[in-house]
Amino acid sequence: RVRIPLPVSNILWEHCIRLANRTLVEGYANVKKCSNEGRALMQLDFQQFLMKLEKLTDIRPIPDKEFVETYIKAYYLTENDMERWIKEHREYSTKQLINLVNVCLGSHINKKARQKLLAAIDDIDRPKR
Repeated sequence: RVRIPLPVSNILWEHCIRLANRTLVEGYANVKKCSNEGRALMQLDFQQFLMKLEKLTDIRPIPDKEFVETYIKAYYLTENDMERWIKEHREYSTKQLINLVNVCLGSHINKKARQKLLAAIDDIDRPKR
């Protein structure tokens, strides 16, 4: 057995938590269809994950917690709010943003709004190319 110094342990935990949270968002972004109840379950699952993490480690605040919560909550935004949100949240990949818009199609965003939002994402992505 090798004892890991607390500062090193905290750095390892921080990286693991950050990676887990980024992986959760990537997984949520791969969802093809999702109801309001499904998003609510995602929030509950994430809250359970956070509760377990808080028992395992003393790291506070939890790294990238807001990154996951913000992505889940974005599903509930109206068309205009989502367009503003997309422009303000450049920390998400183009793929994650596109999938968010596509999942909202039919539930509370129509095809015309979808095209407008995808155009906004394309405008943001254009300087990267």
